[in-house]
Amino acid sequence: MKLVSVVLTIILLIAAYSFFIVLTGPIEPLGRLGFVKFANPDMYPGHPHSQLLAKYGEEKRSKCVLVVHFAGSSNYRSYYEGESDIYSHSDGRIYIIELGFIDTQGTGAADKVNYLDSLKVAIFGIPDGRYKFKSDGEIFNTYDEAMEHVYKKAETHGQEGSIPMVWHGTSRSENPIINQGCGYPLYFHIMRKEYGVIPAYIYTFTGMMYPYFKDPYRTFELFHSPQLQKLYTSGELDYT
Repeated sequence: MKLVSVVLTIILLIAAYSFFIVLTGPIEPLGRLGFVKFANPDMYPGHPHSQLLAKYGEEKRSKCVLVVHFAGSSNYRSYYEGESDIYSHSDGRIYIIELGFIDTQGTGAADKVNYLDSLKVAIFGIPDGRYKFKSDGEIFNTYDEAMEHVYKKAETHGQEGSIPMVWHGTSRSENPIINQGCGYPLYFHIMRKEYGVIPAYIYTFTGMMYPYFKDPYRTFELFHSPQLQKLYTSGELDYT
């Protein structure tokens, strides 16, 4: 009984430490945004996931939000979402900052999961030089360069306080409940860099639960995921 109390106390102390270190940090982790892709391009003004992300930003009283991806052909340009008659502060729009990572080992694609590699990354972290980053059409060779770009973008667009962050989470194949989708490793990487490994584990795990409670499209996405994935990969949802 005494051992159980000690273990519970340690867990509570770890959770409290993680909460307070994140509370005062530059990034506010929310979690996964969605489960499957609705359209290509899959983050642009007016897209349901983009509107949902802007809603999260408004709920947090933030002028900017950050969404992270696995880098593909997109330039990951930042943009405004929202209308002034809907939102309540500034000019009524939320500025969405996009950041994608480029895995030079080619193992981080959102449509296939290398579970052994993911486990190694979770335990040992990401080796220096493995990732490059893309945002607003620029490629950054280091994490520090990429995040400097993110923070400057946020400052330019009136951000005060921490920036809410999600990983896109949409998977092009496999079961989207198991496959955590686009941007998952980068989310963990940012958390580890900014706050350390224990908060990274805690907030990445709790972030997996986020869309089950917050995503209004969750039932549609999960029940129709095979059809949506097939339509997306075959180009039927390509509106470019």
